[in-house]
Formats: sequence, structure tokens, C-alpha cells
Amino acid sequence: MTQLEIIQILAGFIGSMGFAVLFNIRGKRLIAAAIGGLLSWLLFVVLGTYITSEPVRYFIVALIISTYAEVMARLLKSPTTTFITTSLIPLIPGGSLYYTMAHIFQGNMDTFLQKAIYTLQLTSALALGIIVSTALAKIFYGEIKNIKKMHQ
Repeated sequence: MTQLEIIQILAGFIGSMGFAVLFNIRGKRLIAAAIGGLLSWLLFVVLGTYITSEPVRYFIVALIISTYAEVMARLLKSPTTTFITTSLIPLIPGGSLYYTMAHIFQGNMDTFLQKAIYTLQLTSALALGIIVSTALAKIFYGEIKNIKKMHQ
């Protein structure tokens, strides 16, 4: 891992912590949210050595980090969105969105469409990862509740 990648991972931690403070998250929850940001960019960087497709990496990282958020929410008795929103901040495709908008304002329609489709792929991968993780958590935790009821 290069020095630049380590700095990026630490920036993911600090950026997520900043948003957590902005969302008025405190204490253990603040640290868990910031660690989620660190983990999200760490996973993105590490997966980059194995997977060249960014949308696929976005999906995998969103799936894993959303699962992390579900676990933290239950351990720290908080809403899951507290951790999902702050932990996935490093993955928001701001650069891609910026270039998409820049090309439309410059009148480069062909480049705009390419960038817009790519940005939609990234955001769709994030959303799909969150949806799949949340659905699996609902099934898993629902099944645990059913098992506990059967044994009572």
C-alpha cells in the first residue's frame, strides 16, 4: 500500500467523522461511524488490486459497509442510517458528478452522456449494495426473532 493510499484512507476516516459531527453523532457512535468511513475506503483501495471495475467495487464495498452499519446499529442501539450515511461518505462519486455537469455546461453532449451513465452506474451500485445488505439483515434478524419465539 502506497503512502498516498494510506493518506486517502485516513482522509476517509476524518471525512466520515466530520459528517458524523455534522449529523450530531456523539461518543461511541461517532467513532464507529468514522471507522466505517475508514473501512469503506480501505476496502475500495484493497479491492482495486483485484477488481478493475469501479461499479463492482462500489457494490461490494456498499454491501460490506452496510452490513457493518447493521451490526453497529444493533450493538450501539442506534438507527442503521446513522452508520450507513456516514460510513459511505468517502464513496460518494463527487468527482464523477462534477465532470458530468461540467461537460453538459460546456456543450459536450457525447462526453456528458458517457459521464452521466458512469455516474449512474456508481450511484446504482451503492444503492443496490445498501438494499441487498438491508434486505439480508431483515431476513437474518427476523429469523433470529422467530427462533427465539419458538424456544420460549
